[in-house]
Amino acid sequence: MAVISRLTSVRLLVIRLSAMGDVAMVAPVLVALRRNYPNLRITVLTPKFLQPFFREVGNIEFFAPDLKGRHKGVAGLLRLGRDLGRFDLVADLHDVLRSKGLCRLMKLRGTRIERIDKGRAEKKMLTAPENKQRVQLKTTVERYREVFVRLGFDLPEIPLPSRIRYPMSEAVARLAGAHDGTWIGVSPFAQHEGKIYPLDKMREVMLRLARIPGARIFVFGGGDAEKAYAEEVAALQDNIVSVIGRVRLGQEMELISNLDLMVSMDSSGLHMSSLVGLPVVSVWGATHPFAGFYGFGQDPALAVQVDMPCRPCSVYGNKPCLFGDYRCMRQITPGMIVSRVCGRLGVEIPSGNAD
Repeated sequence: MAVISRLTSVRLLVIRLSAMGDVAMVAPVLVALRRNYPNLRITVLTPKFLQPFFREVGNIEFFAPDLKGRHKGVAGLLRLGRDLGRFDLVADLHDVLRSKGLCRLMKLRGTRIERIDKGRAEKKMLTAPENKQRVQLKTTVERYREVFVRLGFDLPEIPLPSRIRYPMSEAVARLAGAHDGTWIGVSPFAQHEGKIYPLDKMREVMLRLARIPGARIFVFGGGDAEKAYAEEVAALQDNIVSVIGRVRLGQEMELISNLDLMVSMDSSGLHMSSLVGLPVVSVWGATHPFAGFYGFGQDPALAVQVDMPCRPCSVYGNKPCLFGDYRCMRQITPGMIVSRVCGRLGVEIPSGNAD
């Protein structure tokens, strides 16, 4: 296969529509691609609210599909193909029915297509009820990189994200207050129950972290139920702040970039933090870093998990627990998380955290 010239100005369409964490993991690959190919014309097909993830790429265009209106259904897919126009190359990093249909339309125009190999068979063996093959699979970032290599791009490696601290807008600075101590983010939610640390235990984690001298705890998430929980916890302690519903995603990234550490599930909080090189203490239950969704550039020693014969039982955390109680999460004590946080920050564990 001929390697594409670094001076090329061909038009490249990159498709990744969801989920938040998966979209975020595209960004470091495009940063590397842009560095190697400054003249490449890159368009990313992704929802508008996720576009702040690509702040570091530079010279990039976006197309936000209207999947509930103009681009809904088969007729909408045809309109989407027309609205996008012509491209020389397409990197399908999603590989779902919608992206496959769009790629077929593009291929009829002579566009070259490559799509992600999600490693479904390997992941099935990793999560099998019996005789699991517990081995580290390719990371999602590596799977993305391979798509561009197959298209002909010279992309030997993806550099780890640098530690970035964005200037905070007035609204974010007003919410956060003076940065005169340790700022810790907590992202306690995920799309599926198998990836959520029990919220009563997470409340204890946050209250304990709030006892670190000079600490300020910021709770991240989205949706009415999550907002209600975050505000309930924030009402218990003056130095716990709910961010939910108070800033947009781009502003959320500003705040995250100025934190000292994040506590997150296997969810978007992990990957958003990784984009700015922020260390994350991540909590794992039904899922496992072996599946390839660990935060890009994160220290594996910061993953909090309990080894159990049934783990991992799911790639995405969407399967019901075999025992009905998600004991993989409940066997993680608040003290395990707090001690990992304090160890990374280099601060003394507050009294009463020895469970």
